[in-house]
Amino acid sequence: MGRLYPYACRTSPCLPGETVVVFSLSDYDYALPDESIAQKPASHRDRSKLLLLDKNTGTTSHHEFFKICDFISSKDILVINNTRVIPGRLFGKKDTGGKAEVLILDFAGGVREEAGNGAFTCECLVKTSKPPRPGSSIFFDKELKAEVINVKDGVCLLKFYSPGNFEDIINEIGHVPLPPYIKRNNGEKEWDDKTSYQTVYAEYKGAVAAPTAGLHFTKELIEKIKSKGVGIAEITLHVGYGTFLPVRVSDIREHKIHSERYEISGNAAGAINKARSEGGRIIAVGTTCVRTLEYSSDSEGKILAGSAQCDLFIYPGYRFKTVDAMITNFHLPKSTLLMLVSAFAGREKVLSAYREAIDKGYRFFSYGDAMFIS
Repeated sequence: MGRLYPYACRTSPCLPGETVVVFSLSDYDYALPDESIAQKPASHRDRSKLLLLDKNTGTTSHHEFFKICDFISSKDILVINNTRVIPGRLFGKKDTGGKAEVLILDFAGGVREEAGNGAFTCECLVKTSKPPRPGSSIFFDKELKAEVINVKDGVCLLKFYSPGNFEDIINEIGHVPLPPYIKRNNGEKEWDDKTSYQTVYAEYKGAVAAPTAGLHFTKELIEKIKSKGVGIAEITLHVGYGTFLPVRVSDIREHKIHSERYEISGNAAGAINKARSEGGRIIAVGTTCVRTLEYSSDSEGKILAGSAQCDLFIYPGYRFKTVDAMITNFHLPKSTLLMLVSAFAGREKVLSAYREAIDKGYRFFSYGDAMFIS
């Protein structure tokens, strides 16, 4: 049992039925059988399982995802993240001949320059036998080349030179940067991760991970939701590599969250604020939308349009200002995403629902099943 901090609720009200807030990393752990980790997408996106959790009572019920329409009213607004995952995992060779693996981190913030046939500069992770040196080069297929400009805190600034359109080349030779718990055999062709690991409404390129709660939606399901009168607002948050990074401190309050680039248009902010003023619920599809909405709202919960870097770390004790309900997948033990969900619904209720999901054969993590918490 982790440490208890009985004073926490004096500054941040606890959820009904919760008397303390815990900040020990061990309190966000749970046992998960390996066979519960989804290694492939559902055969039909909207036929995945859906667990409903009442955040006030802790009661649960079980459904298929396409039934989500039954739990959303015409007053509500669904907020979705339209970021698009780039095939930003590249395999090449150093100028010395050794192997190199590159992961593009900030594609959306990359600098495009005209230099001969064109160049593209952005931050990347580079995996090699020895740390890369400024001035060294990495060579890829299709005559793509990268020069190491500098290295800071393990992150490299690379300038890519390509004989043609850079985006076209990485679309051809790049790989989807799947989470490390998803294993792939060489030549596996049962499904195409470039399609499966992408929401049907993905538009703006820049993510290194999918906003996975959105993977359950089909175009037909979205149209059905719209036909019910439910509003849908699109925002953009480019999910970064930091979403995979483990928490390495025993007191979660000492963890430094990663920052991610986001944008909310005036139209989206207006639609969300209008729905809220008229008594509708703000339903966030995924933790990425939750963080973005809470970060971009004022003290009264009003969404402010604009773009910035979101570095909001939500953990139990946080007072939610805007989000009323969320659709989310099942998250890794000891992860910041599990802490966010625990802040929203209560740690004990969430972990109890997770245990129930395991017992009922739910599939966990990115390609897994979903929860609707309201």
